[in-house]
Amino acid sequence: MTPAVPLLLRLRRAWDRVAVYLPIVLMGVMAMATYWLVRNTPLTSAVELEAAPRHVPDYFMRDFSVKVFDAQGKLKSEIVGTEGRHYPDTDTLEIDQIRIRAFSADGRLTTAQSVRGLVNSDGSEAQLFDKAVVVREAMHNAQGVALPRSELRSEFLHLFANTEKVRTHLPVELIRGARDRFTADRMVYDNLDRTMQLHGRVHGTIVPRQAKP
Repeated sequence: MTPAVPLLLRLRRAWDRVAVYLPIVLMGVMAMATYWLVRNTPLTSAVELEAAPRHVPDYFMRDFSVKVFDAQGKLKSEIVGTEGRHYPDTDTLEIDQIRIRAFSADGRLTTAQSVRGLVNSDGSEAQLFDKAVVVREAMHNAQGVALPRSELRSEFLHLFANTEKVRTHLPVELIRGARDRFTADRMVYDNLDRTMQLHGRVHGTIVPRQAKP
């Protein structure tokens, strides 16, 4: 029985040595396991941060008027609406019961209105939806030539302020002066070039001017 005692003592001493280093070994194993989990866990925060912004207005305006003046303090344009909603994802302003007044360089007045409008951030484009009407009032130019009143009507009109163009892909009606009338399925109007392109089923009525006695 005596030989077994030294063996037990040696085993106990060996266990004591192992027990001293066991916490360090466990901490190392836990650290390696944590590192493995971090490396293999899918990242979701980046995806959430890059999610596309929602088309939700960030501010409202009610019964408002926005006016733009030139360097001399003369009114260039005015936009009026019953309610306006700004959408930050597209940087556009949607306006209910929109009304627009704009003056050209020669002072000619153009008005526009519709049930709903969409204006971009710098005001260079305006889209008019539902019962859209654009009117250029009559005037005499610098040479004394009479420019007749003209009126455009459609369910959609796209206005470009910088290039002075009006487009529509829907049926349109043009009334020029008192009795001239044109209709078409689509239209592109260029005020700078004084040209109008009518497409689709085009119909026109031109009443001859009566000679002055």
